Amino acid sequence: MKSKQYLYLFIFFFLLSLIPSPTSAAHGTSIIFTTLGRSTYSFDIFALPTTHPPTESNELQLTDGNSINFNGHFPASLPPSLLSRLPDNSLNSGKPPFHLIYVTERNGTHHIFYDAVFHGTSRSIGERRAILEFPTRRESTTRVQVSLVGAPDKQVSLKDKPSLSGESLIYVSTHEDSGVPRTSWAAVYSTHLVSGLTRRLTPKGVADFSPVVSPSGVWTAVASYGMKGWSGEVEELATDIYVFLTRDGSGRVKVVDHGGWPTWADDYTLYFHRRCDDGWWSVFKAVLPKAFQLGVGSLSLERVTPPGLHVFTPAASTVNKNLIAVATRRAGSEYRHIELFNVDSMKFTEITRPVSPHAHHLNPFFSPDSSWVGYHKCRGAGNGRGSDTLLLENLLNPIPGISLFRIDGSFPSFSPNGDRIAYVRLPGLYVVNYDGSGLRQISSRTAFSTAWDPKRKGVIYTSIGPTFASESTEVDVISINVDDEDLSHKQLTIGGQNNAFPSPSPDGKWIVFRSGRSGHKNLYIMDALEGEAGGLRRLTEGPWTDTMCNWSPDGEWIAFASDRAYPGSGSFEMYMIHPDGTGIKKVIQSGTGGRTNHPYFSPDGKYIVFTSDYAAVSAEPISNPHHYQPYGDIYVIKSDGSEIQRLTHNSYEDGTPAWGPTFIKPVDVEWPNGGHPCSFEDCHWLNVKPNASLTDVSFGLGSTKIECGQ
Repeated sequence: MKSKQYLYLFIFFFLLSLIPSPTSAAHGTSIIFTTLGRSTYSFDIFALPTTHPPTESNELQLTDGNSINFNGHFPASLPPSLLSRLPDNSLNSGKPPFHLIYVTERNGTHHIFYDAVFHGTSRSIGERRAILEFPTRRESTTRVQVSLVGAPDKQVSLKDKPSLSGESLIYVSTHEDSGVPRTSWAAVYSTHLVSGLTRRLTPKGVADFSPVVSPSGVWTAVASYGMKGWSGEVEELATDIYVFLTRDGSGRVKVVDHGGWPTWADDYTLYFHRRCDDGWWSVFKAVLPKAFQLGVGSLSLERVTPPGLHVFTPAASTVNKNLIAVATRRAGSEYRHIELFNVDSMKFTEITRPVSPHAHHLNPFFSPDSSWVGYHKCRGAGNGRGSDTLLLENLLNPIPGISLFRIDGSFPSFSPNGDRIAYVRLPGLYVVNYDGSGLRQISSRTAFSTAWDPKRKGVIYTSIGPTFASESTEVDVISINVDDEDLSHKQLTIGGQNNAFPSPSPDGKWIVFRSGRSGHKNLYIMDALEGEAGGLRRLTEGPWTDTMCNWSPDGEWIAFASDRAYPGSGSFEMYMIHPDGTGIKKVIQSGTGGRTNHPYFSPDGKYIVFTSDYAAVSAEPISNPHHYQPYGDIYVIKSDGSEIQRLTHNSYEDGTPAWGPTFIKPVDVEWPNGGHPCSFEDCHWLNVKPNASLTDVSFGLGSTKIECGQ
């Protein structure tokens, strides 16, 4: 009898295993993509004293140098759950620790950590020591580190802008699908540190950014679109300032039109930034009426920082409500620096420029007594260092069985058996083994979009010429054999009218590519060996752009991005078409005016990976380094347009994904030569006009009357 039961159980589970789970057919594969600039971020959080002249010797590195750490917060007090994590007598030691809450990207996703950082602990922490005025960077450091929220349950999401209110951690997360294409998933949550209970404070259908808790803990202020939503802006978000009760999100009220990055000086005084009509980012002060939540009383609003320089991402002192720490971009400087600004005297005081003049410093925050100001920057001297950047950074994938990697390069593609990766660095074409060995530069020319021939070993197709160029720009498709000693190559297109994005048919006989030869970028198919000379036919035709094409593994379909619904608008949707020009159909669009680009089939052809603004933006762009499109994330969808799944969550620009046939072990792969220095570009739209006057924005001066639309 038992043997029959075991047989039935075996048959049941065997049949159950035959039922396909989402993306089960793609298990045992790998997806690779690029994030603009992210691979060379090596951020740590630092602090400088505000009561002493800033010097290199009194700048402290507060985070541990692991991956990237940013957007810190010094809590005014610690709840019992965190106090219990500290060593005995640590708070009675001669030098109190720094208590720091911050965002960190490690182990493949975002986390929020609490660190207690003890500087100058040459003896045991519990041993009393003489008190120094302030610690020095040369003293030893002891650290207590606690992960507050992260991904122990394998949930992937962005985390941002944390702060504490009693036992509750307030922060942004993107773990809930908004349910509407091209709508941000960013919302504010409260997690109880003891119970782990998480409550959403942002109303459904609304996106909130940059939360900050008032000194009493009663109120939380955010930058928010309200119900109007994101309209595609990539510089200043069209947000307003809202305030609600921290305990449960109730009592929500809009207090300021047009503003971002709020900060509290007291429970009724807010500072925030705004880009003014004169083009300058400036900080504003809003004094709320005592009964603002009831809509009673009038708001006092004034611009407090002068024109002539950009001033943004303010942090208010709760000790002196007329003192703010700000990031600035001044005329004549290429770098973002942290300064103090006294609203009464209109005097700026430099903080970071005397210490690291050639480095960017982001997103300041005060210690509770305002004697320290924190910020993040590249660790090491200046804006560069001998870096620990990675060739391949493994990310946590919400889809099991598929490894996910960010590559330090662009336009990657896998060889047919998945053992090699081609990519470009703009300029230059490279090939490397998936384990980081065998790195070779194949060409020093400007190339983009790579694809391997499925039949001829070692043959790569690429486009030679500038990116984002007009239809008549000289760009041509070439083939190059990376296994030939002389790297033999052949130009396949003729005339150079922006011929790009080659993708071979699975039998290796044909190449689909886009070309601007008709005056519009449409798709064409040519002979893979001889190029146009061996045969050419047009696949799509119209006064629009069809581009970024990829041939399915079974040869039946070609996926591509197109703006044919709104030609010239910059809005792209994903389509599929048979190679004979029939059966065209839309796979997905990212809402009205959205972008869905760079489709790439899974090895079995049942799924497509792509990049899109489907989840809009996740943070204020000015709080990050420069990204041309700070909304791109990586998604997977069935080729019939169903079951979209978001793979990446960040406030950067993810793009150019490719899907390989083998499962790469999900571990980071280091550069064989030590990698690249930490470096990044500040937001291009902050570049100060060269003829801007410094008369009214010099340190300690500033008597100009300030005018800006309020």
